[in-house]
Amino acid sequence: MTTTDTSIESTIDRLLDELLGELDPKGDPVEFLGAQFDKGLAWIHFPEGLGGLGFEPKYQSRINQKLADAGAPNPARRNVIGYGMGAPTVLTHGTDEQRHRYLRPLFTGEEVWCQLFSEPGAGSDVAGLATRAIKDGDEWIVNGQKVWTTVAHLSKWGMLVARTDPELPKHQGMTYFILDMEAPGVEVRPLRQITGEAEFNEVYLTDVRIPDSMRLAERGDGWRVSLTTLMNERVAIGNNVVPRGDGPIREAVRIWRDRGGSPADRDELVKLWIEAEVARLTNMRAAESLDRGTPGPEGSISKLVYAELNKKIYEFAVSLLGADGMLYDSYEMTVPTEFAPASEHDVRRSFLRARANSIEGGTSEIMRNILGERVLGLPGEPRVDKDLPWADVPRS
Repeated sequence: MTTTDTSIESTIDRLLDELLGELDPKGDPVEFLGAQFDKGLAWIHFPEGLGGLGFEPKYQSRINQKLADAGAPNPARRNVIGYGMGAPTVLTHGTDEQRHRYLRPLFTGEEVWCQLFSEPGAGSDVAGLATRAIKDGDEWIVNGQKVWTTVAHLSKWGMLVARTDPELPKHQGMTYFILDMEAPGVEVRPLRQITGEAEFNEVYLTDVRIPDSMRLAERGDGWRVSLTTLMNERVAIGNNVVPRGDGPIREAVRIWRDRGGSPADRDELVKLWIEAEVARLTNMRAAESLDRGTPGPEGSISKLVYAELNKKIYEFAVSLLGADGMLYDSYEMTVPTEFAPASEHDVRRSFLRARANSIEGGTSEIMRNILGERVLGLPGEPRVDKDLPWADVPRS
């Protein structure tokens, strides 16, 4: 550890002690997270005044661990889409006015965010989206449909990508907006999942007006901005394996202990714990690469590993329950009234929900394609639409 590291860690520890001394971490979460943001402990690598101190991102794990040990609220669980994807996108591509307007209430969870990318005809190939935005003076008029939108029914803001120039090739004719989910013409409909819950939604946009001041980056830059969101999404999804020994693996350990598991089960549990730790370290490397502005393949690695590992851990946990693993309270449709994940102790629900991990945020097959092409240098899939104007691409 260098002298600089020691000095930075001393500064962080002092600020953490101040924060925990001034406010009860188990009190009002909005007040506590607001104070955390103001002290620069929200995203340590962000600039001062925007939730950070301009330090390297590696110090964030020190902050998160100490606050978790104190029982402080987790901002990612209060606003996972905004925290993991919205914040880095706004920081990278937003104006100073947009950064100061959106980042603090995003971090505190006062304003929940959602992601409006996928459409009925554009999921894995998100660049093929058809939602249109037409310029009308200082506004844009948007029409289209989005689907599989997590917590859209709870969100104040949506990260929207729409087609603004259909005569250009599909990757060049998109623009990125921040959408007010309460604006006239926005209709949110719930989608029932296998768990019975409806955290996903379909969103219909009918003559929705968006001020040009809520555009991120320039017209036609939508794909470039979207890549920032997507790369951070994969890291955010993979981030569910940290901190060490937490999350799904913790529940598997708890059940093994409570049920008096066999030595063979213990052997399998240790193997899964090691996999979870490898995934955690890989994700830390991915997060640091993104924050340094040098995104690499680690985000896809993290997302792929997390999706498959999560399923394996919950399958194992349910198997430890024996016949009790077949019990489930109710499959009746319920719409969450707040953004909070189901109890991690409900491993039966988590077992069912984990099926979606290999689909959301890019399927495991897509992640393997990315790694094959961009890491191993394998040839990409043939594309007939690369240079065609989007309007001329054949569609079924």
